[in-house]
Amino acid sequence: MAAPAVTSEPDTPLPTPSRRRRALPVLVRVVAALAGGGIFYASYPPRTDWYLAPLAFALLAAALRHRSARGGFLYGLCFGLAFTLPLLTWLQSFLGADFGPFPWVGLSFVVALYMALAGAAMATVSKLRGGPVWMAALFIGSEVLRENFPFDGFPWGKVAFGQPEGLFLPLASIGGTALLGFAVIVTGAGATELVARVRDGRRRRALVLPAALLVLPIAAGAASWSLVGTDAQAGTRTVAVIQGNAPDDGINLMYDTPILRRNHLAATEQLAADIKAGKVAKPDLVIWPEVVTDLDPDPTDDPELAKAIADVGVPFLIGGRLIQNPQTIQNVVQVWDPATGPGARYAKQKLVPFAEFIPLRSISAAVTPFVADTRDMIPGDKPGALPVDNTTVGVAICYEVAYDQVVGDAVRAGATMLAVPTNNAWYGPGEMSYQQLAMSRVAAVEYGRAVAVSATSGVSAIVQPDGSITRQSGLYTAATLVAKVPLRTTATLATRLGGWPERVASLAGLAALALAVGARLRHRAGSTT
Repeated sequence: MAAPAVTSEPDTPLPTPSRRRRALPVLVRVVAALAGGGIFYASYPPRTDWYLAPLAFALLAAALRHRSARGGFLYGLCFGLAFTLPLLTWLQSFLGADFGPFPWVGLSFVVALYMALAGAAMATVSKLRGGPVWMAALFIGSEVLRENFPFDGFPWGKVAFGQPEGLFLPLASIGGTALLGFAVIVTGAGATELVARVRDGRRRRALVLPAALLVLPIAAGAASWSLVGTDAQAGTRTVAVIQGNAPDDGINLMYDTPILRRNHLAATEQLAADIKAGKVAKPDLVIWPEVVTDLDPDPTDDPELAKAIADVGVPFLIGGRLIQNPQTIQNVVQVWDPATGPGARYAKQKLVPFAEFIPLRSISAAVTPFVADTRDMIPGDKPGALPVDNTTVGVAICYEVAYDQVVGDAVRAGATMLAVPTNNAWYGPGEMSYQQLAMSRVAAVEYGRAVAVSATSGVSAIVQPDGSITRQSGLYTAATLVAKVPLRTTATLATRLGGWPERVASLAGLAALALAVGARLRHRAGSTT
């Protein structure tokens, strides 16, 4: 009998050892990038593990080292998502379960995209001499881009804002958040390069540069503490911060302004009673949080507020919505003197997109649940330097403390202390308030000024010029903090340099990227001839 015909499907080749070896590093690098992003989040406030941030960037650099731009994009995206998704969970408290996770995930993905772009560029320059320097410069450049584009940007999650204490912090007084973030990144990338060169058996001379990049930023930060001054150069002021509390109501807080006003009036009345009873020292200045009342174009039409201020008997900074007409609304801080009444005011310059103004309304309506109820606020155009009883107070309203330009302009205009009125009650009892407080602590060191943070529901705090906290409230509780702060006139080097450190870092990174791309193009052209 004839043997049956044998048929077979085309063979599917089994993975060869060489293929497995090529595939394994990709998986390892993805894991390293994800772990790096997770560790970066773990280093962030309210946790105090600032020293984990260099480790996070060491893992990112390990994933990116000598990779293609395409691979760098993937690893940068993994790093970014592992960092931003847990960092921004407070958006869920704001919008609530009714709107699903899409705004939170969407914003996290957008922020992570900037880190993905940074990853692609960092991988490209990683083969250059001094690669860790150019990698750090490019990451800072991506932060600069994110801080400005689009719609005035979103600077939340900058490397520097995770360093409100520790050895790197004093570098903020020299080169601002750009130098502070650069030092953290270059330390981690330098450590990776050093380990890689030791593993490859490179000569000792080849280890000098990465070893220096690992050690010098830490040493420079530790040595720079001597530059951080806390002395009172223009006297002191006793400041009272009012935290009247607010309901944990998420997005519905937009309808709760009467409750905010009532709570803060009650806390002010209690402060007046405590002063009269001798329980607390009479302050020189009282600060209310952001938008806790509506203000008329003629604020003297508010006798209830005027009486509360008169009962305390000192000047106030009142955070409110100035409603000039239905189309013209501003987020302002109003100076109110008990003797002379309302005075100068500052209007918020950096408005929150999709909250205080709605870009691309027809598109935004599909993703933003309150477009129909939101009228665009009008941004201010003057520095927040307010004269208050022979003291110039620099004001940054809430989100603005993340912008070097806003705070720096106020200090350069003569501010001898800073105030940050904020309304964080929207975002629930999560980490958002602590993340923002860290920004105020970094700003204190960067500009050499004490900072009074007044929050509707916490965290309120009195921050000294070295970033340390004198007084701090809890979340969702009524509290009044009274403390003495120094007034300072010295301009730090960071104040004088302004935006130059971030410009230099960005341009240096772009120049290195152009050099690396040019070298690759020449190599490809040579290999085809």
